[in-house]
Amino acid sequence: MAWWGKLIGGTLGFMLGGPLGALLGASFGHQFDSGLRGSGGMRALPGGQERVQLAFFTATFSVMGHIAKADGQVSRHEIQMAKNLMNQMRLNTQQREAAIDLFEQGKEADFPLDDVLHQFRSECQRRTTLLRMFLEIQIQGAMADGRLDAAENRILLHSAEVLGFSSQEVEHLIGLISGTASGPGQRPGRTIEQSYAILGVSEKTPDSEIKKSYRRLMNQHHPDKLVAKGMPEEMIKLATEKTQEIRSAWEHVRDHRAAGA
Repeated sequence: MAWWGKLIGGTLGFMLGGPLGALLGASFGHQFDSGLRGSGGMRALPGGQERVQLAFFTATFSVMGHIAKADGQVSRHEIQMAKNLMNQMRLNTQQREAAIDLFEQGKEADFPLDDVLHQFRSECQRRTTLLRMFLEIQIQGAMADGRLDAAENRILLHSAEVLGFSSQEVEHLIGLISGTASGPGQRPGRTIEQSYAILGVSEKTPDSEIKKSYRRLMNQHHPDKLVAKGMPEEMIKLATEKTQEIRSAWEHVRDHRAAGA
């Protein structure tokens, strides 16, 4: 949690700057520019792990609030999804207050979505797996009420495009989230079609390609690799659950095919 300690100390705030820095400044009720003046004008470059972790935290909760308000109202399911994420991250009181405030800022009509996304992509540089995890979290939040509203879908598709993902990749992530709605690692109630969707394959896909897809997904969601790339360490539980879901889907498909052989 070193990134949080530096934020409280007034260090990471000025390092971040831009729209993400402005959101943080509003959240904490003070300007981080004072830290910049005290540093002799030095500004850290994008890409540092702690800076990326701060950008991930800020973008995640603010964009989640924006998408939740896309259909005109925020449902209790979407609010609960945000709270569940905070619980998974084991946020302390101060961190939770910051996350809630970022969520609220995202709901404002003048929320600079494109500016936030462009800066977030720049901060992450070429960390595609990290951007994908961010997008997964946003899709999961949008589908918290069991459906994907047309307005929410438009924002998700637009966000994905800004971050460098195609509409086909979004559809795969929606399939992944839909198939894991029963809970991490849980197979009961999950259909074989859902397990195929989680793996991004179909019943017609050869075994060898299914195994490749499974290994690729496990690599993309590996908790240690994601944290090393800049995902806040508090989110490691979320990444672990993702790998459990993917492994469960793989085992389901493998056993289903073996039984039908």
